[in-house]
Amino acid sequence: MRISLKTILPVLLAGTTLAAAPSAFAAGPYTIGVSNTVAGNGWREEMICSIKAQALASGEVSSLNIAHRNTDAAGQLEDIRNLISAKVNAIVVNPSDPAGIQAALAEASAAGIVVVVVDQNVTEPTAYILQNNQEQYAYLGAKWLFEQMGGKGSVVYMRGAAGASADTDRDRGFKKALAEFPDVKVAQETFTGWQQDQGKQQILDYIATGIPFDGIWTSGIDNVIVDALVESGAPLVPVVGADNAGFVGQLNSVEGLKGAAVTNPGSVGGAGVTLALQILNGQKPASQSVLVDPSLWENVTDAGKAQLKAAADPSLSPEWPVSISIPGWTTYTKEQIVACKGPGE
Repeated sequence: MRISLKTILPVLLAGTTLAAAPSAFAAGPYTIGVSNTVAGNGWREEMICSIKAQALASGEVSSLNIAHRNTDAAGQLEDIRNLISAKVNAIVVNPSDPAGIQAALAEASAAGIVVVVVDQNVTEPTAYILQNNQEQYAYLGAKWLFEQMGGKGSVVYMRGAAGASADTDRDRGFKKALAEFPDVKVAQETFTGWQQDQGKQQILDYIATGIPFDGIWTSGIDNVIVDALVESGAPLVPVVGADNAGFVGQLNSVEGLKGAAVTNPGSVGGAGVTLALQILNGQKPASQSVLVDPSLWENVTDAGKAQLKAAADPSLSPEWPVSISIPGWTTYTKEQIVACKGPGE
């Protein structure tokens, strides 16, 4: 069962839908493990910093054991098993592949470790999931884009990492919107791996073919795509991306650019820490899965422009989402997440 964050949050805070359950461990402070398989990506870096900041702000975490590297499902399986051997109290996981790491997640739960999966979905039934609604993320942006294209033409479809559940969910949302616009065709489909350099080179290579296109949908690799359009002199077709600080700034400042940012907070990592601590403290949520619903900010209406102007934060790294916190789930300050320091650091 999945329920929306907008639905669950008020009752979570009131404590009325939480079933009291004995904690798997003695009272804190706790040791929390973290497993992440994409490094060097701004979104993931913000996620790690939000985990550190929330662990520090909570006052309930003595230390973090973080496995943060570029690896595949086999590498993540190894990382999670190492965290189990380290006897952490909880593990916050951003999964590389649901099937590929299911065995390790089950082993962690069997060892009495609380498993909280953030950002993406998994198939392991014992894991708690707090994720951005990735299907809706793609659907909102794609539908807006196809409308801006006049319901026809060709789109460059720039996906994330093959095999990642977030990419699979986003593909489902993208194709749901595509089915509503039969005169829109995919001119080129690429996997960026959620890497800036790779995504920029891919769009430059496609521009170099001379084949015309009418819009670009990106899986969060966005500001470098706009850079490529500007630098190459290609037409400024409508672009959809995430609420990354650089892209939000471009939507406010690049003349002639039509675009939309769909929110996808990296701070879901810090929210995962809060959920793990709630469970460790005997507050088991009524649902195994909570969805954070996205919003779309576009620069073609006065209302959308006002949203983008209010959200802009040039002090952040261009690759960081501007939604650096999730009300009710994260309690750190901006200074704490930017400092990116956890307990004991």
